[in-house]
Amino acid sequence: MKDTMDFAQYDVGYDIPAKPGMDEADIQTPCLVLDLDALERNIKKMGDYAKSHGMRHRVHGKMHKSVDVAKLQHELGGAVGVCCQKVSEAEVFARGGIKDILVSNQVRDPAKIDRLAQLPKFGARVIVCVDDIDNVAELSEAAQKHGTTLDIFIEIDCGAGRCGVVTTEAVIDIAKAVDAAPALRFSGIQAYQGAMQHIDSYEARKEKLDVAIAMVQDAVDGLKAEGLSCELVSGGGTGSYYFESNSGVYNELQCGSYAFMDADYGRILDADGKRIDQGEWENAFFLLTQVMSHAKADKAICDAGLKAQSVDSGLPVVYGRDDVEYIKCSDEHGVIADPKGVLKVGEKLRLVPGHCDPTANVHDWYVGVRNGKVETVWPVSARGRAY
Repeated sequence: MKDTMDFAQYDVGYDIPAKPGMDEADIQTPCLVLDLDALERNIKKMGDYAKSHGMRHRVHGKMHKSVDVAKLQHELGGAVGVCCQKVSEAEVFARGGIKDILVSNQVRDPAKIDRLAQLPKFGARVIVCVDDIDNVAELSEAAQKHGTTLDIFIEIDCGAGRCGVVTTEAVIDIAKAVDAAPALRFSGIQAYQGAMQHIDSYEARKEKLDVAIAMVQDAVDGLKAEGLSCELVSGGGTGSYYFESNSGVYNELQCGSYAFMDADYGRILDADGKRIDQGEWENAFFLLTQVMSHAKADKAICDAGLKAQSVDSGLPVVYGRDDVEYIKCSDEHGVIADPKGVLKVGEKLRLVPGHCDPTANVHDWYVGVRNGKVETVWPVSARGRAY
């Protein structure tokens, strides 16, 4: 893996937390660290799985917000494209050279629709989700204005309770409108069951997916009866990809967190009742922190607080240790229970964040390490792109 950035303009600790060639021990904290060996193994494993099951894998860019990570997923894992949740994210990946982009969300604001319609000019296939027939005319008008073509997925709410239609009749009505609209192309169905991804029980997750799969199958059959075929039926996440890939109806996965593996995903169970971060996937994504105070005998204070991570899915876990525990945080501080007083001021710890997506979004850089050395530094390319 060759780093192509010129770091001469950056000062470690001011603009950037590390430079290639540095010892891991010298990385400035708090910052995001990627274990490159683990990351590459995760990417290859998912790529091999998708290929062996005849599935396309469209990686989720909202998870890492990094053009460099997405390209690695294409190179090592055979990924076919990227999902984005926002037009601004899609713009970053299009400019970064990704050629197949799905905005797995609705776009209704006129200014955002106008920007979306221009993205195919970067040489990318651009797909967007629709769940309202009025949106079809809006997208068609913008695409005609810019001389482009937008691909359309009809989104089904298959259990997440967010966007998406809930009947086959609605899917057919919107698909017909898309098929008749200039500068639009009906390409398939978006059916991601996000609400069940973090349910601990494998069987409980399967039960939710069985309902979703039945809904999608009915929609595909209904479309076929109307002479409309689905090129792509897309969905599936880190907690469910094995269900969609064996369904006989889905042909594209949208897994994201498998590559990094956070604490919340890690605790869900596989078919054998084992945590998925203890065999299925490896922790590759860490928040590196440093002990800054140990004035209290039974607790250490580190420099990774709320501003360095998201705790919406729980507090981070201290990686590889059971003698200390991250128990509380405020803006700039993390409190680590240290009952035996084993930690020292200046000691660095790897934390596994509770939720990788929003944690990545508050950092500028990923520091990629291998064998105790900094090998590469990548920008979090789409950081803050929420519009």
